[in-house]
Amino acid sequence: MSASPGESATSRRPEALHGTNSSRAELTRVDAGPYDLVVGGGLLIDPEKGTSVVGDIAVRDGRISAVLAPGTTGGVCAEYVDAHGLLVTPGLIDLHAHVYDGATGLGIAADLAGIGSGVTTVVDAGSSGSDTFEDFDRTVVAPSVTRVLSWLNISRHGLTRGTTELAGRDDIRSADTVRTILARRDVIRGIKIRMSRSVVGQNGLEPLRAAKRVTAQIAAETGEPFPVMVHVGNAPPAFGDVLDLLGPGDVVTHAFHGKAGGLFPEADSGPLRQARDAVQRGVRLDVGHGSASFAFDTMERALEHGIRPHTVSTDIHGRSLVGPVHDLTTTMTKLLAAGLTLDETVRAATSAAAESIGLAGEIGSFAAGCVADITLLDRVEDATPLVDAEGRTRTAGHRLTAVAAVRAGVTHRIRKADA
Repeated sequence: MSASPGESATSRRPEALHGTNSSRAELTRVDAGPYDLVVGGGLLIDPEKGTSVVGDIAVRDGRISAVLAPGTTGGVCAEYVDAHGLLVTPGLIDLHAHVYDGATGLGIAADLAGIGSGVTTVVDAGSSGSDTFEDFDRTVVAPSVTRVLSWLNISRHGLTRGTTELAGRDDIRSADTVRTILARRDVIRGIKIRMSRSVVGQNGLEPLRAAKRVTAQIAAETGEPFPVMVHVGNAPPAFGDVLDLLGPGDVVTHAFHGKAGGLFPEADSGPLRQARDAVQRGVRLDVGHGSASFAFDTMERALEHGIRPHTVSTDIHGRSLVGPVHDLTTTMTKLLAAGLTLDETVRAATSAAAESIGLAGEIGSFAAGCVADITLLDRVEDATPLVDAEGRTRTAGHRLTAVAAVRAGVTHRIRKADA
């Protein structure tokens, strides 16, 4: 999403939704009634049912009360958002972002990556570790309008000391990591580890083995699955060796990068055998676009071979915000250009993402009782080329833009790029 004229990208912030012109969602205040909010008349894309139908979403006490036929709420509500002509989805979830603003070289404001871009939940991917999580919790999680969750870095420093966080001998303190997770299990949804040559140095696969021991201990103590998200990049370690250590529910981010040693071992080969085996046993492939980790060619080859992304995320940070990432809706538009359907792209940014962090049935859903996180999207005709991390382009003919978002029943207006 582009900033409005005269507004810098870093200054964009969400606002409470007001009445706007007819090309945007409109809010009308009427007498309070059985519902606090109704989002009415939009095309509801339900990722769990696989349906796209025009309807109304009724909200009470910050949670979804009902999904109804258009116009059947009786017009009795405290707030009404007119979504006619718009796509309405469960609140978008960005599974991989960097929002430890000011403490790392990559961090950006959570509400810039989040609610200001139509994303109701961002999951910070390893910016903090056990030594720094308390500060992250206090300075980012608590004050943000956006729901901010965490993949806690297996490195105790997170990314606060640069990008070689696993090359030393004392970077992992597993007991401290376990204590940190158990104290804030509601926010910490998994472990993040970066398995690239420049990060692990001579430590090879051992940091990943340590991360897997931690996730196994958390799962044993809580009785709930606890995944690891693995960043893959330049070998060593070899991609196949990393995949062999992963199990059901674990996430591979940057899975569709265009670097050597990735999903396709040779220019004319099929997918890596270990990749197929991993997907079959329940390992989840995530986009994690970033500044260097998404290639149209790789994604299109994967689709040809029946390998599809489970989730779509941005890896948005200070060096990818202004391009090539921009925001989650731009990344979603790139998946449409690569050949995914709208329904599966929405699912990858909502219900599938919620499943990956153990929050299915709480967020990423239109089901009654779920948190009322909702995103309103416009599908705008646009022939502007979309650029991947390799500098290659595709044209979708349209783009998705966020118009408004509802976070736990509270509406927020988003400035449209074409306003």
